[in-house]
Amino acid sequence: MSGLPVSAVRVSVPGSTANLGSGFDALGMALSLYDNVSARITDGPAGTALVSVQGQGAGALPSDERHLVVRVVHDALAELGFAAPPALELHCDNAIPHSRGLGSSAAAIIAGIAIAHGLAGIDLNAPEHARRALHLAAVREGHADNVAASLHGGFVLAWRSPESFRAVSLQAHPDVSPIALVPQGESSTRTTRGLLPDEVPHADAAFAAGRAALAVEAITRRPELLLEATDDRLHQDYREPAWPETVALVRRLRAAGVAAAVSGAGPTVLALPVGRDDLAGVETGGFQELRLPVDTHGVRMHFEG
Repeated sequence: MSGLPVSAVRVSVPGSTANLGSGFDALGMALSLYDNVSARITDGPAGTALVSVQGQGAGALPSDERHLVVRVVHDALAELGFAAPPALELHCDNAIPHSRGLGSSAAAIIAGIAIAHGLAGIDLNAPEHARRALHLAAVREGHADNVAASLHGGFVLAWRSPESFRAVSLQAHPDVSPIALVPQGESSTRTTRGLLPDEVPHADAAFAAGRAALAVEAITRRPELLLEATDDRLHQDYREPAWPETVALVRRLRAAGVAAAVSGAGPTVLALPVGRDDLAGVETGGFQELRLPVDTHGVRMHFEG
């Protein structure tokens, strides 16, 4: 027996976009693109798992306890006081593209944490549990913007206090209508972070602070300010060697008056058009256009059987 009060749980986790221009590691937004994971305790040696995947990552991800979701379930259960993880069967139905800057790893981490809480019979929506879950997720991810968006939904502001990672979720204005422009090529966050300098000019840091602050006003109350609010001098140009087509598309969109930024670590482009229904007139060849409304709920949990 596992000692866990719940034997099966299913979670739905939204993808996310992060940075939104100059809000590097601080601003994020949940998107209506979901990974759905079902987990069931089964007979077998403790800590083992059998994982099936359909959709994104099918045939490429581990099918046993090496899978990221399973590893996070184990870690989270240990944090919750369950030292011996049960044998698990997982089925993942993934819609979030991998290594594209749409928060696939963050969604997997939140899925694992949510499954652990569900199997333990702990309400993840309770403030004290949500705070701990965010910190656990951000420690593994290295920053809180994507995981906070997938956990809480909406538009999030994330930061790190001396004791823990923190975040708040705000409601995006109804006219904020994200469009993700997704290329075929994948990107490594570790690689693109390696392109960033250790120091930036003071003027660029001041510019970034002003634009990140403006982004809060633009996304929540005045979307007509989005074009200026999503401008960046902090990280995008430094990463151009990794994906020049991405940065070129951001520049074309902005030149046409469409607010645009690199989504997370790229190579996806986030467009936030205001006052127009499409991106007509902007060359987007080689990028798949996905209209992804802001998700307002974050992770959802359902108990099964």
